Amino acid sequence: MNILHINQSDIAGGAAIAAYRLHQGLLAQGVDSRLLVGEVRTSSDRVAGMPPRQLRLENQIYRLTRRLSLNFIHLLNTFDIPKHAFYQNANIINFHNLHRGYGGYFNYLAIPSLTANKPAVFTLHDMWSFTGHCTYSYECDRWKIGCGKCPYPETYPAIQRDNTRFEWKLKNWVYHHSHLTIVTPSRWLAEQAKQSMLNRFPIHHIANGIDTIAYQPLDGEQCKSLLGIPVGKKVLMFGAENLKDTRKGGDLLLKALSHLPESLKAETVLLTLGDRGEVIAQATGIATLNLGYVSSDRLKSIAYSAADLFVFPTRADNLPLMLQESMTCGTPMVSFKIGGVPDLVRPGVTGYLAEPEDDRDLCYGIVQLLEDKTLREHMDQNCRAIALEEFSLELQVQRYIKLYQEILLS
Repeated sequence: MNILHINQSDIAGGAAIAAYRLHQGLLAQGVDSRLLVGEVRTSSDRVAGMPPRQLRLENQIYRLTRRLSLNFIHLLNTFDIPKHAFYQNANIINFHNLHRGYGGYFNYLAIPSLTANKPAVFTLHDMWSFTGHCTYSYECDRWKIGCGKCPYPETYPAIQRDNTRFEWKLKNWVYHHSHLTIVTPSRWLAEQAKQSMLNRFPIHHIANGIDTIAYQPLDGEQCKSLLGIPVGKKVLMFGAENLKDTRKGGDLLLKALSHLPESLKAETVLLTLGDRGEVIAQATGIATLNLGYVSSDRLKSIAYSAADLFVFPTRADNLPLMLQESMTCGTPMVSFKIGGVPDLVRPGVTGYLAEPEDDRDLCYGIVQLLEDKTLREHMDQNCRAIALEEFSLELQVQRYIKLYQEILLS
């Protein structure tokens, strides 16, 4: 069985990391898996970049599509994918994150031709596949009725003109002429997909898997020592690819931390992962250690194990990888009750769920868990046990292989 994954990158970004882990898991099970991506960062004969761009013609088309605020449909090289050996040798195509940046790398209008002669799985990493432009619609549900009158034109990928109804119709036309099986990593996204234009296809829930050997609980005190954290300090951890990303809620974290008792602030260190952590550090009034962007699984495991609590104040998310990593390392979590977060953060079991946008409730959860060592230790054990039972990479791979086989036999 030969699987071709199409994604925005091999390892850059959450969706890329999730797909790359699946790719590695499939290889470990003897499945021939390859990646065709917009941005190549690894060196492997199983990873290749997209076909060459037709820049002059694409730029001319882009001048028009940019004015119309129609993203990604100027790209022509997507239609050359069938000429690539990876595509020709594949039994199944597995689409992942088909949007990236504002220039993009993939033209979704090519999906009908790419799925005409090969079965395809579309793994959703956000809502973009069924909206008129956005990756997350927040409280807006106009994607159910055809978009238009977009309340969030500035959200990624931002638009200058509200052509969301037309883009919605374009996507609907694409799916009407395509052959797909949908997979969602979170239960929440599965329910959203079932209410969308994608409900014409079979929809399956398969959670992202994680390497439970690479990510596992390490000795907390030893990890604190390795990171230079003073003995006796409580460690509160926060992470995001970009710590200033509004969707990731850094501003809500700062508000929550401002409500902490001064005595707790004095005995706490804020440990941050991600770019621009120095901005967070300057505003907290709490001793801060910023590790910057970290790609090493080992270093991330050390950081999670050093942390007493991982806080993730996201405003919108699918099945956040950082929450999975924290859970697998046995570190309790505090987050908001939104999207797919409740699949991982289970009140009283693996952490605390605050009401969305409520920074005081977020603060309450942080205080409760930082001050209750017995409760944290109980949650430590629950986190690891649930990760092993529900989110192992082996389990995810088994479920995908079963789905691939069913599709090939249908």
